Amino acid sequence: MTDPYDRNGGRRRARPPQVPPPGDRPPPERPMPAEPPPAARRPPPRRPRHGAPEPGHPPAERPVRPPARRPDAPRRRRRSANDGVPPDENPTEVLDLGPDLFADEEYDDLLDEEIVDDRYGDPDDFGDYDDEDGFYDERAEPEYIDDERPDRRERRPRRGKRFLGWIAALAVIVLLGVGAFYGAREVLGFGYDDYEGAGERDVLLEIEEGDSTRAIGDKLAELDVVASAKAFVAASEEDNRILSIQPGYYVMKTKSSGENAVNRLVQPDTRVGELQLRAGTQLDDITQPDGTVTDGVYSLLSKASCTDLNGESTCVPAEELRQVAGTADLAELGVPEWAAGDAAAAPEGRRLEGLIAPGVYHVRPGWDARTLLTEVLQKSALRLQAAGLPDVAGDSGYSPYEILVIASVIEREGVKTDFEKVSRVIYNRMDEGMRLEMDSTVNYVLDRPAVRTTPEDRARAGAYNTYQNTGLPPTPISAPSNEAITAATQPADGDWVFFVKCEENGLSCFSSTLEEHQRNVADAQARGVF
Repeated sequence: MTDPYDRNGGRRRARPPQVPPPGDRPPPERPMPAEPPPAARRPPPRRPRHGAPEPGHPPAERPVRPPARRPDAPRRRRRSANDGVPPDENPTEVLDLGPDLFADEEYDDLLDEEIVDDRYGDPDDFGDYDDEDGFYDERAEPEYIDDERPDRRERRPRRGKRFLGWIAALAVIVLLGVGAFYGAREVLGFGYDDYEGAGERDVLLEIEEGDSTRAIGDKLAELDVVASAKAFVAASEEDNRILSIQPGYYVMKTKSSGENAVNRLVQPDTRVGELQLRAGTQLDDITQPDGTVTDGVYSLLSKASCTDLNGESTCVPAEELRQVAGTADLAELGVPEWAAGDAAAAPEGRRLEGLIAPGVYHVRPGWDARTLLTEVLQKSALRLQAAGLPDVAGDSGYSPYEILVIASVIEREGVKTDFEKVSRVIYNRMDEGMRLEMDSTVNYVLDRPAVRTTPEDRARAGAYNTYQNTGLPPTPISAPSNEAITAATQPADGDWVFFVKCEENGLSCFSSTLEEHQRNVADAQARGVF
């Protein structure tokens, strides 16, 4: 073995081996490469599968991998770093390590295979080689998996069960259809029940303030006048007369069609139980100068109670009403507390005078006399309260009942325009202790509406003769209006103590002296007004 150190005692520097020309160069002396462990080998990168390129787009460029050399291909020498280096004239000695293991040509072939395996992997690990693009086909062989599901014939339902399922589904569809029909019928209003014909028996329908067409239809359905409220509503949509229906009582027929029910309801004679009282009306009837009779409160109330229901009359006679008014407890009938005491002390037959306020009343045919009076008196008390009684009496010096008396005289003596002036005349006369000398109070007991009286009438004795008596009459002489009640508490300013009707329209001429009054009377007589 040669000494690795040079003659100078130092370590010799190794020189690169000189490479002879290719023709004279012996086979390369290379050590046998160690067998790499299996884990160190990495499979070549997998070729991605690409779909067909989309229209209008160029195919994506794919990297081209150089094909691996086949084992039988001639080996190409790789360029060495010593190419072109001049030979060393003092070559380094080569150690003899034993037999030349690299001279065998089989090793060259093996080495080439190892080089290919190191670069590209084992060709056996790849699929088929593709000459066109140099890649191996990675498609796996199809693998068939046995169907482990139970036999389909075992899971298939029996024909009888399938038939029952169809029947159940059909039943559900039918039920849904029926529900949808009735829901649409309720919302859209078609398919309603209805009778045929003009009806059978008489019944009373009450329509209240604010009732809508649907509310009226519901009441008719409850009374069995129509088969359903929708039958009435549908028929009323084509008849605008239904919009003029007023509150009150109506005689209807049971089991009528919706159209017949609407036609009957809008007829004027169908409405019953209506009482209309005008301002200035008194309890008893009065006889006009031409001999005609004007109905009083009792007669009007008796007529309002009258109708014919299934062949039976519901009329309550005026005399029966008068009898109950004269004997019943006034508070129980509905007379307000502030008027009950004075009304109870009134002359016979005059207890309720002035306590039934003007307006419209709805009374039910078939009520008895007591119920009829109670109905109108209770509503009258509310109307008098709305007019300000008893509070408006205030510090006027008169009781609420006396204010009602003054208002009744104002109502009968003048027209609305003169109410405050007539009230002032009454106040001035009462303040001065003068008799009122009002013709209306004398004619009240005579049941005459005339304002003028004769000397014989003024000479009659009686509590209502204000020519003979000082002060107010014992009761009101009519049903005063709200305007008259207001004038009774708010008289006009003036010193008048006389007045006389001097115009055709009912206006009066007022004066503060007797002489002026006499001139006004003479002028009115000359013009034929008085």
